Amino acid sequence: MSVGASISSIGTARVANCHRWRTLIPLPSLPSSNWRLMSPLASAPSAFMSMSSASTTEPVVVEAPKPKHPWLIVGLGNPGKKYQATRHNVGFEMVDAIAEAEGISTSSVSFKALLGKGFIGDVPVMFAKPQTFMNASGQSVGAIVSYYKIPLKQVLVIFDDLDLPFAKLRLLPKGGHGGHNGMRSIIDHFKGNRDFPRLRIGIGRPPGKMDPVNFVLRPFNKQEREELNFTFQHGIEAVRILLLEGFNNSATFANSAKTLEQLG
Repeated sequence: MSVGASISSIGTARVANCHRWRTLIPLPSLPSSNWRLMSPLASAPSAFMSMSSASTTEPVVVEAPKPKHPWLIVGLGNPGKKYQATRHNVGFEMVDAIAEAEGISTSSVSFKALLGKGFIGDVPVMFAKPQTFMNASGQSVGAIVSYYKIPLKQVLVIFDDLDLPFAKLRLLPKGGHGGHNGMRSIIDHFKGNRDFPRLRIGIGRPPGKMDPVNFVLRPFNKQEREELNFTFQHGIEAVRILLLEGFNNSATFANSAKTLEQLG
C-alpha cells in the first residue's frame, strides 16, 4: 500500500458520517393560527427555516446544539528554532497539522501562547501552543481555560510519550501526568483536576543507555519523519471525530489506527 493511498483512505472512509448531526424533518402544512400548537417546535422556532402557509412537504433543517464554549486543542512543546522538529515538540506539530487541515491560522499571540480560532464543522475550536517552555505549560493553558470558562472535558492536550511505540496514538479521557512535565504543570494549574482528555503520540524509548532528557530533544530521521507524518493524518481525523461524533468514536478510531510500519 502506498503512503498516499493509505493517507487518502483515512478520511474518505468516514465521509458519509461527516454531517450526520444534521437531520431533515418534513413538516406538515398547517394554518398559521395552529402553528404554535406544534410543541416542541413552537418553543424553539429559531432552530428551523421559515415556512409559509403555502408550503406542503418542504424539509426543514434541524441543527444539533452547538457547544456553549469552544473546544481548546493544546499542543505541548518548547518554543524556538533549537527545539523545532524534535521529539518533545510533536504536540506542536500535531496542532499545526490539524490547524492547517482546517484552514485556521495559529499566528496570534495571547496568554503566553500562539493561538488560533475557528470551526471544525459547526463546532467552535481554539488551538494553543504555549510559549512558556514545556515545564511551565500550565501557566498558559490555565489562563486560557479560566478566561474563556472552558469545561475541562473540552480541553484536549496533545503531547509526546516515551512509553508508547513510535508513531502510535493513544486517546484517553483522563489520567495522570505520567512523568511528563508539561502535563504535570497543566494538572497543577487545574488545581489537581486530571479529568480532561489527552492524545498521546509515541516517540519510542531511547536507544541503549541514552538519557531520556537528551533523547526527547533529538530530531527525527527521514524514515521516522515519514511515519510521523502518516500518524498526523490519523490524528487530524481523530480530532474531527472527537468534536463532531464524541469521545468514544474518536478513541476507537485513534487507538486502533495502525502505524505506517505496521501497514508495511
